[in-house]
Amino acid sequence: MFEFVNVKYKEIVDLPSFCIEEGKVTTLVGQSGSGKTTILKLLNKMISPTQGKVLFKGKDLKEINSVLHRRNVVMLTQNSAIFPGTIRDNLNIGLMFQEKKEADDEVLKQILKKIMLSKDLDAPVATLSGGEKQRLALGRLLLLNPEVYLLDEPSSALDDETEEIIIKMLIEHVHIYNKTIIMVTHSKNIAEKYSDTIIEVERGRIAGRREVNARHH
Repeated sequence: MFEFVNVKYKEIVDLPSFCIEEGKVTTLVGQSGSGKTTILKLLNKMISPTQGKVLFKGKDLKEINSVLHRRNVVMLTQNSAIFPGTIRDNLNIGLMFQEKKEADDEVLKQILKKIMLSKDLDAPVATLSGGEKQRLALGRLLLLNPEVYLLDEPSSALDDETEEIIIKMLIEHVHIYNKTIIMVTHSKNIAEKYSDTIIEVERGRIAGRREVNARHH
């Protein structure tokens, strides 16, 4: 699905040849500062390589409209934006940015159930904790229903129990709808349990790659 050809980005990453498969859960692991988040940003055109090219389905990302690409390949950052207003506003705002019509309340309630947020749609987001805001951002992502989910530490603000439930829900969602997940995580447990492929990143290079075949979860 994605292919890196002689890609360098500043002094941060050096990826001569690297592929990510479609319809799988690929997890990037490695020390802080090893270049994992930079790889995610290259995948959704938040940044462009200083050398080489990134291909998406065989096409150079340079030739693909950035806005359209980011509708297909959506990134959830560690500190996702939460906008002033209600939970409803925050769930719908992604659809609004993509010029899609707002979801009705029944759909939004289903999303809240999925992300385990037992709050009223009219509740102000200012009252949410860090972990709740992270789940809300994840709910917004599920509503957008992109082809590729780029997740940067999607569970960093969650306790272990909630993390397990949320990641399991996400993985099931992408398997059912045949989506692709590319995820950065510090959790060895999550990586081992839910990945199809684990890629180790060390000083901006690929240090190892393992097929885990976690489909039975």
